[in-house]
Amino acid sequence: MARRRIERLNEQLRRELTEILRREVKDPRVGVVTVMGVRTAPDLTFARVLVEIPSAEDEPETLAGLAAAAPFVRRELGQRLRIRRVPELHFEADHALDHVRRIEELLDEAKDGGGASEDA
Repeated sequence: MARRRIERLNEQLRRELTEILRREVKDPRVGVVTVMGVRTAPDLTFARVLVEIPSAEDEPETLAGLAAAAPFVRRELGQRLRIRRVPELHFEADHALDHVRRIEELLDEAKDGGGASEDA
């Protein structure tokens, strides 16, 4: 039961964070980020916010901007959500799509390499 509640809360946090980061945060370091997921601790003390950052070169600067904006974002969440405790936010870059792309590249290379060795 508690697990289902946390899952619903994570999804609600993801939606609200997306909206806040898109419309309310004015820090130029943040730029365009996509909130990929939120993982909240069972006691609601903290939440890991996984964000996709379009440019790898901008990643450290963007994460610094998100960390600086975290108290503001947390206050906004407190005003929008009806929960007793708003978790402390820890922003992290989500590299899952990079891993998927790399695996696809390796599979394509293996497929192309397998066909080339048969022709020779």
